[in-house]
Amino acid sequence: MFTGIIEEIGQVKQINKGKEAIVLTIEARVVLQDVSLGDSIAVNGVCLTVTSFSTNRFTVDVMPETIKASTLQLLTVGSKVNLERAMSANGRFGGHFVSGHVDGIGTIVNKERRGNAVYYEIKVDPSLRHYMMLKGSVTVDGTSLTIFNVTDHSFTISLIPHTAKETIIGRKERGDVVNIECDMLAKYIKEMMMKPSSAPAPKPSNMQSLLEKHGFTN
Repeated sequence: MFTGIIEEIGQVKQINKGKEAIVLTIEARVVLQDVSLGDSIAVNGVCLTVTSFSTNRFTVDVMPETIKASTLQLLTVGSKVNLERAMSANGRFGGHFVSGHVDGIGTIVNKERRGNAVYYEIKVDPSLRHYMMLKGSVTVDGTSLTIFNVTDHSFTISLIPHTAKETIIGRKERGDVVNIECDMLAKYIKEMMMKPSSAPAPKPSNMQSLLEKHGFTN
């Protein structure tokens, strides 16, 4: 589980491509302070497992399905990436519930500066747009952000100067693609509402039967 609060920007130092999967070696500092083998680190919002590490680098395996579903397939040596360790039990919850399971890819269709903020309009597939709501939460490249506007096919986020500086989103321009994870709570609610109830009607309790027997009914 993550919060969407980026801890640092790392840099891809090596990419080993297999037949379908790839191995990334990423240079970092903060996320390696207490790392152990098997720990989870979100890379641009994708939850990946640490398979080896040194004082300033770590490696992760990226499986075929993850490659197809995210922008990790576009990384090159030298690419900057957002990094966040899995949330600790005693940590502050500064963002929102983030699983690190990317739902799809969005495309930046507009970038506009307003005062000290930068607004990004991001186009997404209609299947993802259903989970977007005004003032709701969304994860863009692993960063927890608030939605400030929605259209039929897009949503708009706003970056304050700190977020623009401390994440890779501030470097993005029109036409760039980003990883999108929809709000987890919204996905659960929609799933529950869409499923028809197959549970049998509850049987009357003994007390209810006793009341009805003596003429007490609703």
